[in-house]
Amino acid sequence: MKISPRCTYCMLSRVHFQSKLSTDDEDLINKTIRECLCVLNDNYSPDAVSSVVATKVHRKCYEVLGDNDPYAVTKKLINQAAEKVLPFAREKIYEGNPDDAEIFKRAVLASVIANYFDFGIMGFDASEDKFEAAFQKYFEQGLDVDETRKMLGLMEDVVYIADNCGEILFDIFVFDIIKKLGGKITLVVRGGPILTDVTMEDVREYEIDKKVDRVLTTGSNAIGVLVEEAPNELLEAMKNATLIISKGMANYETLSEHNFGPIAYLLLTKCECVADSLDVEEGLSVAKLMNCP
Repeated sequence: MKISPRCTYCMLSRVHFQSKLSTDDEDLINKTIRECLCVLNDNYSPDAVSSVVATKVHRKCYEVLGDNDPYAVTKKLINQAAEKVLPFAREKIYEGNPDDAEIFKRAVLASVIANYFDFGIMGFDASEDKFEAAFQKYFEQGLDVDETRKMLGLMEDVVYIADNCGEILFDIFVFDIIKKLGGKITLVVRGGPILTDVTMEDVREYEIDKKVDRVLTTGSNAIGVLVEEAPNELLEAMKNATLIISKGMANYETLSEHNFGPIAYLLLTKCECVADSLDVEEGLSVAKLMNCP
């Protein structure tokens, strides 16, 4: 997805948000904003990919702050909030003894709703204390774009590209049904801390590696999947996958610039730019299959 003029002030808003998480030193915050503005100015172009520019901006932010994980405390709070809702989610997914197709749809819905856990997006309130109410509301509404049935025959070798902390605990519901359907899962997480995204540390803490066949990383702390920074093992896995499942907006922003497929984008359209790119409205629960022969 190419950058939009609207992306610029959202990026800077997030820089300010995470700077305040890291420090109360106003001089340092001002310096961080100023240097990130320079990076944005040097890299902004209508042909630039939004997440590529965002990666450069946020790396500069972390560098100036001297903090390689401003969201460290926030991520723990997110996981705690998610854990409280997991029993309710499991109950709703398996309620009424549904068949495998219905379980998969409900598991995907729960996983998409958990994409709510994304802090610092301008105009989007992801407060931990509001998540349970938001989950119930979105679950009752169901998927706004539902192409889950098209995905069912593609489960043999799945590459699952994770997004946020908290959210990953709901992804486990999807892992369970994929395994039940006989599929293999390669889970992909970030190669280093960036925003609230899942890393190997989170996978090990919650023993998520035991739910999948293998775990790879994106090779760096890039926002999304930057192909030029991705290890060959990951690129081969994506090339050979029967289905790639891409969680969240940042993964969409980078992967939509390539022809990997079949690829299922599971996300909430939390910003107008991503919604426009997907040709849907803002604020929807989306499970969309693309690049399918």
